[in-house]
Amino acid sequence: MNKPKIQLHGIALVLSLLAGHALAAATPDELAKLGTSLTPLGAEKAGNADGSIPAWTGGLKPDAAPVTANGFLGDPYAGEQPLFTITAKNLDQYRARLSEGQLAMFQRYPDSYRMPVYTSHRSNAVPEAIYAAAKVSAQKTRLIPSGNGLEGFTDSRYYAFPIPHDGLEVVWNHITRYRGGNLRRLYVQAAPQVNGSYSLVNFEDEVAFPDKMPDLPADTAANALLYFKQQITAPARLAGNVLLVHDFLDQVKQPRMAWIYNAGQRRVRRAPQVAYDGPGTAADGLRTSDNFDMYNGAPDRYDWKLIGKKELYIPYNNFRLAAPTVKYADILKAGHTNPELARYELHRVWVVEATLKSGERNIYAKRRFYLDEDSWQIAMSDLYDGRGQLWRVGRAMLMPYYQREVPAYAFEELDDLIAGRYIVTGLSNEEKTFVQFDLKASPADFTPSALRSTGVR
Repeated sequence: MNKPKIQLHGIALVLSLLAGHALAAATPDELAKLGTSLTPLGAEKAGNADGSIPAWTGGLKPDAAPVTANGFLGDPYAGEQPLFTITAKNLDQYRARLSEGQLAMFQRYPDSYRMPVYTSHRSNAVPEAIYAAAKVSAQKTRLIPSGNGLEGFTDSRYYAFPIPHDGLEVVWNHITRYRGGNLRRLYVQAAPQVNGSYSLVNFEDEVAFPDKMPDLPADTAANALLYFKQQITAPARLAGNVLLVHDFLDQVKQPRMAWIYNAGQRRVRRAPQVAYDGPGTAADGLRTSDNFDMYNGAPDRYDWKLIGKKELYIPYNNFRLAAPTVKYADILKAGHTNPELARYELHRVWVVEATLKSGERNIYAKRRFYLDEDSWQIAMSDLYDGRGQLWRVGRAMLMPYYQREVPAYAFEELDDLIAGRYIVTGLSNEEKTFVQFDLKASPADFTPSALRSTGVR
């Protein structure tokens, strides 16, 4: 098996940053590559040298497999079997295509952790209008001088830098990726104990975007990124608590605004702790606010470095992990989620490293992210403490919602190597419906005063 190499153009992008290109939009020569040698979102269209990564040919079609009446997706690859399975015993022959976090998981759980590797499929696609928006982004979007915001982005709204020049631009692509428009989802979160016992916390999330809110005032929409509302519906001791977040494009001009409605006190309060390394909702101390969605929020506390591109085994096409025939008890096991249900494939990823700036505070002194080139989603993360020790390992079990052409994931998992525990967010298998799209959203639905009516028990 050939050893993967960091792609030459990834190194070239780093050099272009050193040349002072960081704040500029794509050049005409770069723009000409979108849709030709690059996919419309900026990935390499061609496969790799040995054919183990295929060429991108447009992704899955909306009718790729049957979809249930309540939105659960069939598996287009259900008949496939693993090519091989990586275990602690055969780890050395695959080491070059594994992240540091994956290697650490094998070391922490040598008897139970494994990675079934399947044939690679480049299944991600987005609607044609989003491809067109990404090209506008490439022409017009720039980082503001501090890097903590975007300018020239309101004409496009998606994929700020399909041809990125530095690590910060790569991460902004994750933050501004297409998520299918306004949506509602029901899901559970679990943080199993070392012995595998767990309790479920049920959530209902609503997300709305300014281009899908026709009555949003133009001056407000100009700097809006998204609106997010999260209600806990069970257990009873937490039910009725609601979180509201407004995120913005220029986070210097307008930092994140957040409020919490406490059902027990029947009060709405500002919640500045819902940012950076503030504690995650009902997370038992196992994740921070900015761990949600693998990474979210303002990037200003870190210096961002683009390492380049690598070929790695990452979670991909994990339709089985989201199937309604699979129960939560089948997934949630001691130490980590059930590896027998997971699917990994070889794909190219962008590797970005974030180092905490001098004088800034975050419990993670360094973070390394691995972003899928076809979707700009963070697939994996390695998170280090102040001593430089690898502390937590994140995985998004990627799968496209092909019926709506939305890159997404079955759930996200964060494994604490020191505590021997983990937290999973986003499980929907046993819920009444899968993700619901086309949510009609008004600005009035995402105001602090609306929290009280949302959170009534």
